[in-house]
Amino acid sequence: MRHEKSCGAIVYRRFHGNIEILLIRHINSGHWSFPKGHVEPGETEVETAIREIKEETSIDVIIDPTFRETVSYSPKRDTQKVVVYFIGKAKNYDYVPQEEEISEVRWVDIGHASHMLTYENDKNIVIKARNVIKNAAG
Repeated sequence: MRHEKSCGAIVYRRFHGNIEILLIRHINSGHWSFPKGHVEPGETEVETAIREIKEETSIDVIIDPTFRETVSYSPKRDTQKVVVYFIGKAKNYDYVPQEEEISEVRWVDIGHASHMLTYENDKNIVIKARNVIKNAAG
């Protein structure tokens, strides 16, 4: 059994009084999810999340490590993948999709995100993150 680990975040901003989160659409699968990627040797989970969000979207984030949710699944036979998600506050809002992997990036009202997200696991994480983000300062 092969084990993979990725880290990412539910990236948010406050926009005109609403909370919006950043969703990405993958070129290969076409599914909507959150920015994330594989942990590099010597990196912490938080460092991986910051780097991957920057690589995939050009957005810089401030990670809240107190919110840590994990999702496990099997992307292919004999492979177990764990994804660790944090909450990340966007420091800039203009995104540039990573050409090789991302077909689309969108800021979406957090209340509408579940309609776009492909996987139930992701929808459940948004529900958990929403309360934490609402209570976060700024």
